[in-house]
Amino acid sequence: MSNSTPRRDGRAADDLRPVRIERGFSRPSAGSALYRAGGTTVLATANLVDKVPPFLEGKGVGWLTAEYAMLPGSTPGRKPRGADGRSTEIQRLIGRSLRAAFDTKLLGAWTLNVDCDVLEADGGTRTASITAGFVAVVDALHAKLGRDVARKVTRDAVAAVSAGIVAGQVVLDLDYPEDSTAEVDLNVVRLGRGGLVEVQGTGEGGVFSRAQLGELLDSAERGIDTLVALQKSVLGDAWPL
Repeated sequence: MSNSTPRRDGRAADDLRPVRIERGFSRPSAGSALYRAGGTTVLATANLVDKVPPFLEGKGVGWLTAEYAMLPGSTPGRKPRGADGRSTEIQRLIGRSLRAAFDTKLLGAWTLNVDCDVLEADGGTRTASITAGFVAVVDALHAKLGRDVARKVTRDAVAAVSAGIVAGQVVLDLDYPEDSTAEVDLNVVRLGRGGLVEVQGTGEGGVFSRAQLGELLDSAERGIDTLVALQKSVLGDAWPL
């Protein structure tokens, strides 16, 4: 897309924002990752407890659950504390996405608790939480259960990114100004080796065509390939695949 119109921040249509993942940011947590994508910053932490929800008791299998919150100072106007409908929907998405990458049947009677806290919000907080959450979970498994269990339990990597149509152009990794004016907004979750986990798409400003949907998915998959490569680089010897 070299001939595409440059975006507000100078990126080409198919460019991610600059992404950095700082592994082990929260020392008290078994696993953690501070994820920065442009003006969005998310802290994902993962911890294990040796019990499972009542519906899994006695079955010898584990569970993974997630919580998501935007801190009061994460937006220009203070965001009140406390869960709301949007937060509940997002944390369910994070949990589903991460469970696709980890085999909880092989985990044993442990629960992985993943907490994703948005420190700065500038678009893409749910996709950042999923991508960072994978790194945090891998480190938590290594720290508490060891390398062999981490490798056994990990099916694949998982990462997520947004794509959309802004001013008639398919673009990758929308920041907040783009997201708030997009004609189409898509969030895509995919496993590292391929296989879509979830696609959330809305024609915010009208309808979109089957061909445009294909362009959006192609752009998102290219972005996810880059993010998975970054996860692998950050985890280094702890990469479980």
